[in-house]
Amino acid sequence: MTAKLVFSHPTGNANVRAAAAGLAQAGQLAAFHTAIATFPGQLLDRLSAAGPLAELRRRRFEPELASLTHTWPWREAGRLLAGRTGWTALVRPEAGPFSIDAVYHSLDRRVAGSLARAARQGASGVYAYEDGAADAFRAAKTLGLTCYYDLPIGYWQAARRLLEPERTKWPEWTPTLIGFGDSVAKLARKDEELRLADRIFVASRFTADTLRDYPGTLAPIEVIPYGFPAVGESRTYASGAGRPLKVLFVGSLSQRKGVANLFAAVAALAPHVELTVVGHKAGGDCPALDAALARHRWIPSLPHADVLRLMRAHDVLAFPSLFEGFGLVITEAMSQGTPVITTDRTAGPDLIEHGDSGWLVEAGCTEALQVALAELLLRPAAVAEAGRAAQEAARRRPWAAYGQELAAALAR
Repeated sequence: MTAKLVFSHPTGNANVRAAAAGLAQAGQLAAFHTAIATFPGQLLDRLSAAGPLAELRRRRFEPELASLTHTWPWREAGRLLAGRTGWTALVRPEAGPFSIDAVYHSLDRRVAGSLARAARQGASGVYAYEDGAADAFRAAKTLGLTCYYDLPIGYWQAARRLLEPERTKWPEWTPTLIGFGDSVAKLARKDEELRLADRIFVASRFTADTLRDYPGTLAPIEVIPYGFPAVGESRTYASGAGRPLKVLFVGSLSQRKGVANLFAAVAALAPHVELTVVGHKAGGDCPALDAALARHRWIPSLPHADVLRLMRAHDVLAFPSLFEGFGLVITEAMSQGTPVITTDRTAGPDLIEHGDSGWLVEAGCTEALQVALAELLLRPAAVAEAGRAAQEAARRRPWAAYGQELAAALAR
């Protein structure tokens, strides 16, 4: 008999949508719990065409999920509203009633409360994500249900170990390293989720490696890389020596993403590199970040479709992250024929063939990043060659492949 799972995630990212669709298509989904969900043809989906409600477009799920979906929208709606109106106290991490922590914990409690009934109706397990699994897993253990855990970002103790040197190396960028502010209770909750898990799923070999820092024994870990978005049309590439290399960065403006290294590498190659930065500032005031942004084109936020268009207008995406569970911008850029320079602490090694469909550099090494950019200045044709290879790699692994592989793994 096919196992039936209760599946939950509050915000429904691209990987969550693909996973839920894969489970539903395999007949393995007992229920899907999320905060806000829209489905084609429904009122909320039609309302998403209005500017103020455009965020709802990110919460659109496949039609076959509609009858299985349970929504708990109020905390997430409060978080989105508070973010738009500037009521920062309401979304303060861990403390705010509409913080992302509150959203995750609220949904986790709802799922936990639903499991007894789900078990009576034939559910055999629960699949939940980091920070939103503890209550559900505790309830599952009392009911004899299997606990499947998804760790999207690497283990927190490995993050501390790998990012702590950045505070000494780049002290002026320390305000952007916000992960060090997590409370003891939040970190203990993460560890409890891992301890209760019967199986663990991650999207990159790097994330799996970070779990070596866990102080106890863990359940089996399986690596299933995410898929690529729809591949864009074939693009043309600018040619000719002497033109500046157009470099794009997309992501949170934190030294966890290696932005200090990127700014330093680009500065060393000025004026031969033009840098565009898309992303929100992370953490508190950071004069070093402000000064760097003033020297380049900075776009705090863009709709997703516009980000893809911007990727197609650039030669290369630089994503020198120092700690990344995956890095969806890597797959997004590759799908648009834009090759990527990224590090060994992302999903880059799982997705990119170095020197063919992109380039891998040592995390935290400004010199390695600078050399990679300089080589593209010396041989501009490499951009088109790698861009086409990247697009082919994307074509071979659509999002549906991730959902299907996850469903197959869960069936084993």
